[in-house]
Amino acid sequence: MNIYFFLILILISLTIFGFLIFKRPKKKQPTQSIYTKALNAIIQGETQVALKRLKDVVKQDTDHIDAYLQIGNILREQGNVEAAIKIHRSLTVRPNLSKDTHRQIHKSLALDYFRFNNLDRAKEEALKIVKTNKKNLWANEFLLEISEEQNDWKEASQLSKTVQRIKSSKDPDQVSRFLVFQSMDKLKNSQTNEAIALLKKAIKNSPNFSLPYLKLGDVFYEEKKLQDAIKNWEKFVELDPSESKNVLSKIESAYFDIGQFDEVEKFYDRVLQKNPSNLVALVNLANVLQQKGEYDASMSLIDDALMNNEDSIFINLMKLKLSLKQSDDSRFNEIVDRIIDQFKEKNIS
Repeated sequence: MNIYFFLILILISLTIFGFLIFKRPKKKQPTQSIYTKALNAIIQGETQVALKRLKDVVKQDTDHIDAYLQIGNILREQGNVEAAIKIHRSLTVRPNLSKDTHRQIHKSLALDYFRFNNLDRAKEEALKIVKTNKKNLWANEFLLEISEEQNDWKEASQLSKTVQRIKSSKDPDQVSRFLVFQSMDKLKNSQTNEAIALLKKAIKNSPNFSLPYLKLGDVFYEEKKLQDAIKNWEKFVELDPSESKNVLSKIESAYFDIGQFDEVEKFYDRVLQKNPSNLVALVNLANVLQQKGEYDASMSLIDDALMNNEDSIFINLMKLKLSLKQSDDSRFNEIVDRIIDQFKEKNIS
């Protein structure tokens, strides 16, 4: 009987001991260790794992602001932008936060609102960062992106200068591009003089940037100032020959409009001297020569071009056109002309 009683006591003791062992609270991992693992999961692209660990962090430490920031950022990237905004906005009322932490919160909110397509609110949040740190590169670049999205070219121009100062870099072409866009808005409002002034400012700011010359030429053409139009278009062709195909015909027409027929040939000669591979200019010159009745000179020009461009469909078509010129049926020439024009438009050589 004593043996049975002793065995029962042992069994009860083992049961109690086992219960205490299994029910003993597990030792918690340090909060920072969990947060570090969460960050590693983010880097590895394991967002669900990261989200779970970040939630574990804030359960253990409700004052872990960085964990809340990361949770909101993950939710934003997952498309749950409203939840991200809610989390990030709740952090703005937390007391005793450092200026750097405040900037991180406003950065997250700016990205939230941008993703939510609320550009005005996104801009407000970025401006709060700039208010505390005017040289904050991220905030100024973000504001520049918003100004481009909103077509606010005047502000974009100023922000571009600011960003370049912060980065100690120079990109005058970008500033000039915004001035050109600003001038286009002026033209839409029939403010031609203001538009011209902005285009001239863009050229002064970046003399080797081609776009302002193109647009200024277009403005002068509309104003019937053909000589000025030609001057700016020619500069555009010089600076950006690869994009000159549509401008060449404009220049040719302008010369004809002012009765300076001989200048057309001289113009194409200048273009080809600087860029012999400009096949559009070469074919246009061949056409001019052919129209002047200088058939042999035109054919010779094309034959010379074929020596270096024997596989060029464009040049071979011009050769065909000149060969058909002696035919009495003008339909062939009209068909070839249409094909050549299509090749010019599509920039096929």
